[in-house]
Amino acid sequence: MPGEVDYYETLGVSRDATQEEIKRAYRRLARQYHPDVNPGDKQAEEKFKAINEAYEVLSDPEKRRAYDLFGRAGVRGGTAEPDFGFGDFGNIGDLFDLFFGSGGARTETPRAQRGSDLRVDVEVTLEEIASGAPKTIQYARFQTCSRCEGSGAEPGESPTTCSTCRGSGRVRHTQHTLLGTISTVVTCPNCHGEGRVIARPCTQCRGEGRVRQMVERNIRVPLGVEDGTAVQFLGEGDSGRRGGEAGDLYVVFHVRPHERFERDGSHLHTKLTISFAQAALGATVKVRGLDEDIALEIPPGTQPGSVIRLQGKGLPNRRQGRGDLLVHVNIHVPTHLNEVQRGLLRQFAAACGERFTDVPEEEKSFFEKFISGLKGEKS
Repeated sequence: MPGEVDYYETLGVSRDATQEEIKRAYRRLARQYHPDVNPGDKQAEEKFKAINEAYEVLSDPEKRRAYDLFGRAGVRGGTAEPDFGFGDFGNIGDLFDLFFGSGGARTETPRAQRGSDLRVDVEVTLEEIASGAPKTIQYARFQTCSRCEGSGAEPGESPTTCSTCRGSGRVRHTQHTLLGTISTVVTCPNCHGEGRVIARPCTQCRGEGRVRQMVERNIRVPLGVEDGTAVQFLGEGDSGRRGGEAGDLYVVFHVRPHERFERDGSHLHTKLTISFAQAALGATVKVRGLDEDIALEIPPGTQPGSVIRLQGKGLPNRRQGRGDLLVHVNIHVPTHLNEVQRGLLRQFAAACGERFTDVPEEEKSFFEKFISGLKGEKS
C-alpha cells in the first residue's frame, strides 16, 4: 500500500495495539487538533479529519481486520472519502464520550410506566379488630380510560411516531466548547418523552390514557391489627401508563381510643369498682367485655388495686391465639351513710378492736356500752 495513509501511523500506535490503546491515542489527538481548540487553523482541521477517519476504522474490529488485509480499499472500496462533520463523528459517538469514557448517551424508547402506589388511612375500633369486621373504603385513583382503552387517542385514531425524536422520546443537543463538542440528551419537547404524538386526543382523558375516579373497595380488618400497621393490596393503586402495571394500595390502620379499655398488645385493661362488702366477703359480678358481659369471681378479701386476669378475653393474636383481659379492682368508699349503715360499721369496727372516742353515748351500740361497763367495774 505504497503512498497510502497508514491509520496506525495517524494515531501513533503499533499494528498490534489493543483497543484501549487505540482509544487513548484518539482522545489525546482529538483534544489536541479539535477545530474549536485551533480556530482558523486549516492544517489542524485536516489533521482532525484524518484522526477521526483512522479511529472509525481501527475502533471497529471487523473494519480493522479488513483494513489489515486490504488497506483502505477493504473498508471503503478505495473510492468514497469519509464524511466527518465537526459535530458528528459517525459511529464513534460524540466527543464527550471519547474524552471522558462515559460510553455515550443513547436514546431509548420510553418504556411502560408503572402506576403510583397509593395510601389510605382507616380508623378502626377495638371491636372491629376483635372480630375482623368488614370495612368499605373509598379513594381516588387513575384508571385506564374506557373510551380510548388507554391509547390517549379518540376512537378510530392512532398515535403516530414523533417526527422530532423519531419515537425515542429524547433528543440530542450538541454544544461546541473549547474542550470539544459536548452532547446532552433531553426529553423531546414535541412529544414530552412519549415518543408519539396524538392528532386527536381522547375527549374523556385528554390524551392521558387514564382518568381519575373515586373507587370503592371492600376489605376486612385484620384480626388484632396494631395501630399504624400498613397492609398492601397488590394492583389497587394507580393504573400504569403505556401498558405498565398498576401500583399498589397501602391501607394504614389507626386504632380509635376506647372509653372502657386500654390496649397492651393483645391484652386489654379495664377498671371495675366494687363495694367494701363484695371485696371483703367475695362475690360474683359482671364485667363488660368487648362483645359480651363476663361473670367475674371476686375472691373474699380482695384488696384495692388487685388485678384479676381473665384469660383469652382480650384481642386476637396470630401467634398466641388471644390475649387476656386484666380487670383492675377499685373499692368504693361511701361518702354518705344513714344511721343504720353507720351503726353497723361501728359495730364492725368495735369487733375489730377499733375505738371511736368521739362517739356520743346515745349512738354507742350495746356492744360498746357493754365494753365500757366492764372497764368501769374493773376500775
